Amino acid sequence: MTPINQPSGKPLGSVQEFAEAAECLRTLAHPVRLRIVQLLLHGRYTVGEIAQDCETPDNVTSEHLRLLQRCGFLQSEREGRFVYYQVAEPHLKHLMACIEGRFLPCGAKYRAP
Repeated sequence: MTPINQPSGKPLGSVQEFAEAAECLRTLAHPVRLRIVQLLLHGRYTVGEIAQDCETPDNVTSEHLRLLQRCGFLQSEREGRFVYYQVAEPHLKHLMACIEGRFLPCGAKYRAP
């Protein structure tokens, strides 16, 4: 059975339509940014907390967060003098589950909160 409006049975999409997806996947393709996403899938954190976990300077962590926010993966919320980051893109949990299932030891697979 072919999808509606797809008489040839090919999946939807074109190379041009995947350009934005490719750009965002390039942004994710960094070990610190993957760890940030993993962390934020389990709660909200400040730049300082994320920097400490990732063992990176605050200014470097802020740049990683800015790049992830630019792709729409994260959102931030100010509370007093702190800015908290959290995941804005719900599909990231599926992508992270795939990455963790493939690259982490068996006992450390992602568990959705």
